[in-house]
Amino acid sequence: MRDADCARQRGFTLIEVLAALVIVSLGMLGVIEAVSQSASNGAYLREKTIAHWVAMNQLSRVRLDTRTPKIDKSSDEVEMASRRWRWTMAVTQTPVQSMRRIDISVAPAEADKSVSIASVTGFYGSAISAGVQPVSWSGTVTGGPGGPRNPGGGPTPPPSDDPPSLPPPPTSDPESE
Repeated sequence: MRDADCARQRGFTLIEVLAALVIVSLGMLGVIEAVSQSASNGAYLREKTIAHWVAMNQLSRVRLDTRTPKIDKSSDEVEMASRRWRWTMAVTQTPVQSMRRIDISVAPAEADKSVSIASVTGFYGSAISAGVQPVSWSGTVTGGPGGPRNPGGGPTPPPSDDPPSLPPPPTSDPESE
């Protein structure tokens, strides 16, 4: 009878093996779910980042255009990162007459038109100067503290280490007059 007791104590029973398999399989399901969710989050964040870049590119295009954007809604499709994206832009007037608000939303081109995964808001307006000369965006400076630069359209002189010449300060006190 002793031999039968020793044989019974040496191995696992079928129920013990099945219980261990259930525990291991539940643990593996949790690990697989976590990895799957991490991969899904990575793909979503990649899409959201690229959509944000599309929106920022469109906003930059509008801001760099020499014409003031019309108060209107518009949309178009563009390709970025081997995928088609649809952007929708709404330009509205703000309470400040010289400023317009630009709202841009972006979604994959195949998505429903009401869906947006990234949106950007920017403003377009004319600058209000405080005695500073305007800069010509054609590449030449039209004025400034040092006077006109590159007036003949030739190559721009190299920058010097000398500070720009400033007009002399007034000699009389304006309040005493």
